[in-house]
Amino acid sequence: MIQDLERYSRQVHFSGIGEEGQNRISKSTVLIVGCGALGSNMANLLVRAGVGTVKIVDRDFVELSNLQRQVLFDETDAEKRLPKAVATMEKLKQINSGVRIEAIIDDVNPRNIETMLTGVDLVLDATDNMETRYLVNDACVKHQIPWIYGGVIGATGMTMDIIPGQSACLRCLSDAPSPGSMPTCETEGVLGGTPAVIASIQTTEALKIMVGHHPTGGNLIHIDLWENEYNRFQVKPHPDCPACVGKRFDFLEGELATEAFSLCGRNAVQISTSRKDQLDLKQLKARLSTLGEVADNGFFLTFKVDQYELIIFPDARTIIKGTSDETAARSLFTKYVGN
Repeated sequence: MIQDLERYSRQVHFSGIGEEGQNRISKSTVLIVGCGALGSNMANLLVRAGVGTVKIVDRDFVELSNLQRQVLFDETDAEKRLPKAVATMEKLKQINSGVRIEAIIDDVNPRNIETMLTGVDLVLDATDNMETRYLVNDACVKHQIPWIYGGVIGATGMTMDIIPGQSACLRCLSDAPSPGSMPTCETEGVLGGTPAVIASIQTTEALKIMVGHHPTGGNLIHIDLWENEYNRFQVKPHPDCPACVGKRFDFLEGELATEAFSLCGRNAVQISTSRKDQLDLKQLKARLSTLGEVADNGFFLTFKVDQYELIIFPDARTIIKGTSDETAARSLFTKYVGN
């Protein structure tokens, strides 16, 4: 039976959920991968909805620039540079003490993601890079766990339900883009309303799955808030998909992973990728020039931002000076080079 009927009364009165649906929600375990704009919005909605256990994993800490769109954080969190997963957990415990909230401060990678999926019924994507999304896709397809893709940039956003064994997966939709070929929120910006809308759709789809009103999956929803455009596309399973058809999990097996390791005695970390694609340094320089000092010597870019210096080579290998923290270096790589 529902522990607190009054708390969830408006949700229970909704015909799509009812008491039986609310009981299912209260017994569910959801993993949110990433706790930025999408993740904080989804965590807020799911905890208010009474999901039994919400696991939140994020490698980053709160910064002042997050507050424009990451709804659970405040200036004190930014001043303390609290890990986002911890700041989120502390806020959510005050909202609903009946929900079990687990904060995981870690970088999601091929070595730990399957452990994170233990006991999880559903995964929500709130990451800031495509490589992690393909890793989530591999792990969820392998273990037959539904997951919901979501991404935003500028005023546009996309989301798609992925139901292993039933719908197309992310690799049916597209192959992994080359590092540096896609814009990032750091270079292109993002409107605060965009992640709020996409997160609301993702959360609603998650509730449908939890109560047994299973979406068919494979519907890619694309919105443009600035132009007030909404489109939906049916993505069919690709007959040559390496993941859901071929059962080959390149990202989970580390074959297409981005690696980071500290450079001894240099207060620097090198990021390298197994991808063979070459960066368009001219294009990347144009994007980064609005954010910091960029120099091009014909062999690599040197980009200075805050206390860091990024040396970016054509094969996407990047040396990040100013930190020996591999997790922090990965975050900087994702923000400015992208993958």
